[in-house]
Amino acid sequence: MDIHAGKGRLENRTFGELAVGDTASLVRLVNGDDIKLFAAMSGDVNPTHLDAKYAATNVFGHVVIHGLWTGALISTLLGTELPGPGTIYLGQDLHFRKPVAPGDTITARVTVTEKRPDGRTVLLDTRCTNQKGEEVLSGVATVIARIAPGERDLGAAVDAADRSGSSGCRCRRMGTGRQCGVRA
Repeated sequence: MDIHAGKGRLENRTFGELAVGDTASLVRLVNGDDIKLFAAMSGDVNPTHLDAKYAATNVFGHVVIHGLWTGALISTLLGTELPGPGTIYLGQDLHFRKPVAPGDTITARVTVTEKRPDGRTVLLDTRCTNQKGEEVLSGVATVIARIAPGERDLGAAVDAADRSGSSGCRCRRMGTGRQCGVRA
């Protein structure tokens, strides 16, 4: 199933509704306002992103949009399309493959690659390409998907074990690498 962002209505895909191979995508044209707004919001005012004269002397020879602007497109898809509202974003492995410049058209795509019932964890392949089809970003996102009312929460048995003290904290159990010490 292919879901395209921007339909005007937010819908959640629950853990039970997700299937390996499900995808969502969106397309954005990068413009100067995007760069200025991201710089103002993030505080990253590196002249490589904002000053054409300075950027002409960098390794790419032109202004380069913030890498995390491209990464934010992935976050948009995860939080609004696949899985959608209520998704908990646990982690993201990002690799910036090519620079993105003003005027580029970026297509972001996320694809479900794995479902882990304990904790409702979902892994998604994340990729962004430019108008030439060149990959500019790749990685893997790890999220927790919501469950529908009445849908069996396979993580409940693990939560019960946590309450009895027989397993570690919820973060460690879900494979995030964090050890917060907070029990479910």
